[in-house]
Amino acid sequence: MISTSQFKAGIIIKYEGGLCEVLDYQLVKMQQRQPIVRTRLRNIRTGSVLEQAFRSGDKFEDVYLEDRPIQFLYSDGQKYNFMDSQSYHEIVVSASLLGERVGYLKESMEVTGRFSDDELILIELPPSVVLLVTETEPGVRGDTAKSGTKPATVETGATFKVPLFVNPGDKIRVDTRTGQYIERA
Repeated sequence: MISTSQFKAGIIIKYEGGLCEVLDYQLVKMQQRQPIVRTRLRNIRTGSVLEQAFRSGDKFEDVYLEDRPIQFLYSDGQKYNFMDSQSYHEIVVSASLLGERVGYLKESMEVTGRFSDDELILIELPPSVVLLVTETEPGVRGDTAKSGTKPATVETGATFKVPLFVNPGDKIRVDTRTGQYIERA
């Protein structure tokens, strides 16, 4: 059993018969009342986000999770195909499970798959990835007094803010947790 005092971002709990990931939580103390924990939960299967308040000390069933290395193979529309690196089984998941992580996935990329009862429920990306810039506006020197940024589209179709000196064809390193530009690779 897991208590609300043990909540942290990314933890998986069983709530209303389904698996939910805690996205955000906040302890609210009220005068002469029991504290409550306000949370934002994302249903793993449907991808829907709901806000829920619990009493401090409420307990939930803990979920046993197993981490295994998996490899991203390809995507065909709204379905993404992975291969389990240990058993070589193919795993097909929907885009709603991945959320905004699809902007970081490249073919043949190794990621960590989090499984519950042999069902893939979550993908963990490496801390940073190297992506090829396919499209960006030309940066002209002297446009700004300070360092500026511009939008750049990368090979996966995602858009990131990059410094003015980055050009199409450059490879950039992006932080997968924040979506921020780190450096040229």
